[in-house]
Amino acid sequence: MRLWAEEGFAITKLAEAAGVNRSLYYYHAGSDEEIVTKGKRGRPIPGYSVTEAGIIISDEQIEEFLMEAIEGDGATYGVKNLTEYLREHHKLRINHKKVARLCGKLGILLPHRTGSPKYPRRLVRNRLVTAPNQHWQLDIKYGSIEGSRRFFFIASAIDVFDRRIVGYYRGSKCQAKDITGMLKEAIIRRGLKAPEEQDGHCIVLRTDNGPQFVSNHFGEFCEENKIFHERIPPRSPNYNAFIESFHSNLERDLFRRFTFEYFEEAYYRIDEYMEFYNERRYHGSLGRMSPAKFYEKYKDIGFPEEMAISL
Repeated sequence: MRLWAEEGFAITKLAEAAGVNRSLYYYHAGSDEEIVTKGKRGRPIPGYSVTEAGIIISDEQIEEFLMEAIEGDGATYGVKNLTEYLREHHKLRINHKKVARLCGKLGILLPHRTGSPKYPRRLVRNRLVTAPNQHWQLDIKYGSIEGSRRFFFIASAIDVFDRRIVGYYRGSKCQAKDITGMLKEAIIRRGLKAPEEQDGHCIVLRTDNGPQFVSNHFGEFCEENKIFHERIPPRSPNYNAFIESFHSNLERDLFRRFTFEYFEEAYYRIDEYMEFYNERRYHGSLGRMSPAKFYEKYKDIGFPEEMAISL
């Protein structure tokens, strides 16, 4: 019956001739290989939700919203309260079943919050940065593929002293292991000492409370590499001003100028922009020099005291 349908015969007539209900054709329409490959039937998880204004928000971004709520407002704890929080503060059209699924993935449901965390949270503190490789800031930005509901992610780390993007990751997924891999390469590239050669912490790394940054994997990486990881208060991006400023530039100079029809195109443009930003983009705060030129000019003779940055 399927072969005849593929030849153009009307499915209704074929079903009548075979003496079966037409719906049975559609139920068995997939090949045996397709049925085995597909597995259990059901609606696939879309990977996003939509705001009241029709804006698509990825599940990864929603997970970050949830972590901000958990870290900041104890009153919003619990699936139903968190659902209301997402609806009120982020104008999401979302139900409690999806919120429960995301909370389960993040491990923030009530039964899982017993005991002390393995890697306690360190809050930001005032710092004076006087040289490169003392203080890095790290954050994640989201982009989308034109005409689709697919997302890509950029995790960027900036040295607040010379403004260089010391490392970045881009991909269709962004997990803690992806970010730690990027940081490991950045540490080697910047010539930092191996952990066993360090007297104390090699760098201070500041992030928000995204799920990647509160994970045990990320905490273990920081401990092993003697990185002092501090996290900003929820909904306080000004504490991460340098990486936030960079991502604003990325939005203005790249995302608003180009649309991306496939991932490879987006990654090519991102790589191109990162090279431009580090090697050729002028910075008023660096005396109209690029991060690379600024670093090369002062690395041998030392950095002037007036260049120190108070955070």
